[in-house]
Amino acid sequence: MKFIPSLLLSLSVLGATSAFAADAPKKAAPKKAAAPALPAQPADVAAPKLGPDGKVNAGFAKAHEDFLAQAKKGEAQVVFLGDSITAGWNNQKPLFEKEYAQYKAVNFGIGGDRVQHVLWRVENGEFEGIKPKAVVLMIGTNNAGVAENPPEQIAAGIKNIIGAIHQRSAGTKILLLAIFPRGEKEDPKLNPGRAKNQAVNAIISKFDDGKLVHYFDIGAKFLQADGTLTKEVMPDFLHPKDKGYQIEADAIREKLASLAK
Repeated sequence: MKFIPSLLLSLSVLGATSAFAADAPKKAAPKKAAAPALPAQPADVAAPKLGPDGKVNAGFAKAHEDFLAQAKKGEAQVVFLGDSITAGWNNQKPLFEKEYAQYKAVNFGIGGDRVQHVLWRVENGEFEGIKPKAVVLMIGTNNAGVAENPPEQIAAGIKNIIGAIHQRSAGTKILLLAIFPRGEKEDPKLNPGRAKNQAVNAIISKFDDGKLVHYFDIGAKFLQADGTLTKEVMPDFLHPKDKGYQIEADAIREKLASLAK
């Protein structure tokens, strides 16, 4: 039975080795390199919307292609142009048809678009083959959170959009809507986005020439008397729902009819 001490020694060594292996730190899986942060785009220079990889956003590109096809038909007398607030009309089709079918209206809104993206779209074909009587333009709220886009630059970009439209369709009248209010309360400290939009609106209001550009601020119609925005109108305090779009339709109906004659 002399083999027992050797066996016990072997088992002890094996146990020690196992314990050491259990206590050994596990190698962390290699981390994926974070995508480099893209530089902020200036609001007054045309640029496509980019994804985190620096390539053109696929959804943006697809929507743009669809708009090019609609424009080539040359039928629309009214174009709605903007970001997700404009795109939201696609979820209000009965109301949109009721109000704007007479104009063969098209909706060129893309969620997440900023001023520079709309400018790029206009400069890259969305008004080729189309000579609308009127454009309903509202853009800029997605620039509000970009520190590198001050109100003056955002307004300059909007002015460039107007110029780009008129280069391609000289007689088109533009119903330039003030950027809608956002955030629950009117408080510059708690709600800087609304304050910044108001600063932009103060500048673009001066673009109204009474002929081809008509500035129209309907923001107060969405608000309570104390300036509060309710979830009934905009559930997320940014995007209108049924009641909000009805408010907009009622507010612009007469003005749009006069411009689209």
